[in-house]
Amino acid sequence: MKINGKRHISSTSEGNFYAIGLNYKKADADTRGHFSISDTAQQNILAQAKKENIPSLTVISTCNRTELYGEAEHPFQIIKLLCKHTQGTVEEFEKVAYVHKNKEAVSHLFKVGTGLDSQILGDFEIISQLRSGFRRSKKAGLMTPFMERMANAVIQASKKIKNETEISSGATSVSFAAVQYIMARVPYVSEKNILLFGTGKIGRNTCENLIKHTKNEHITLINRTKNKAEKIAGKFNLVVKDYANIQSEIAQTDVMIVATGAQSPTISKELLYLNRPLLILDLSIPKNVSNNVTENPFVTLVHLDDLSNVTDKTLEHRASQIPMAKEIIEDIETEFNTWAENRKFAPTIQALKVKLVEIKAGEIDFQRKKLNDFNEEQAEIISNRIIQKITTHFANHLKDDSISTSKSVELINKVFQLSTETS
Repeated sequence: MKINGKRHISSTSEGNFYAIGLNYKKADADTRGHFSISDTAQQNILAQAKKENIPSLTVISTCNRTELYGEAEHPFQIIKLLCKHTQGTVEEFEKVAYVHKNKEAVSHLFKVGTGLDSQILGDFEIISQLRSGFRRSKKAGLMTPFMERMANAVIQASKKIKNETEISSGATSVSFAAVQYIMARVPYVSEKNILLFGTGKIGRNTCENLIKHTKNEHITLINRTKNKAEKIAGKFNLVVKDYANIQSEIAQTDVMIVATGAQSPTISKELLYLNRPLLILDLSIPKNVSNNVTENPFVTLVHLDDLSNVTDKTLEHRASQIPMAKEIIEDIETEFNTWAENRKFAPTIQALKVKLVEIKAGEIDFQRKKLNDFNEEQAEIISNRIIQKITTHFANHLKDDSISTSKSVELINKVFQLSTETS
């Protein structure tokens, strides 16, 4: 199959780590919506991966990206899982997707987990979503020692960047960008009627930013599950209306923010009976507002992607912190890659060392019996230094990217007759 113009040839090697997915850079909101993964679909993907003997897999699906990270013989195993459990097709995936392998895949995960690859630089909400994905994978038995160590390394890098740089300083996020947009384009915003439909995480954050920055006291909340809206309303002393009243509430609204998290549009032109301008902001992926609302002349529709161009001083300052963040990532990523490389052949080197020590012990015993003036202490020192030099040479050889580690390990096992159980 081709991904980004490159043909990927099937490999028989096991243990390759892949990151496959699509994000806001090449995939528009509609396409991202086709590959959006619900909680149920995530569980189904993990369950099927287990059945297909995929050793490790983690899923993440946000408004800006859908990605799967896992170990497999070939990336198509993972791509097939994604397409089977979403509305997207392989052909559609190929047009906008990326496939990273081994070290490139590790680097990509570090960038994502530390907010460097986020639509809004330094958005650290992504690490909590990754944590949840890692927990689900572990619960499903799909976290190998390799994946678990990598997950911990990414979380460590994220924490260190957050604590030691100012890349997440200042208030900027999807919800803050929405409020900035409203404040820049809606005059006398504190006097306008604002309706927030959907009180999930983005809805809650938007609500807090609205109150903080607009000083508006005319905010109404609607949620399909009313008691969820009432919990938030109680915190901020806001009005809650029944979902059954949404049509009449929309008619009285100047600004409507939709963040319902549904898999299909919840707002369409049929709900709109307007005699005044209405600004609708859809903060959902997949889109929760049908494009047909723009057939109503009173409606202005703004989608999530339209809010990504937030270029205030906060983002400029965050950008200045990128070099420092990259240094932190490089240190932790290098440490992880060294561990990952060494663990492939560490048992073989250890088994080789044991074998050489056995040979040394036998030869020293032979020389002790043969020579009257044999200096055993000196022989021990010299032999141990030779063993150390030999094992170091082999270790350096196995670290060489230009050679096949598996073939070299196989040859060392064969030549020194090492036990396959220890190698």
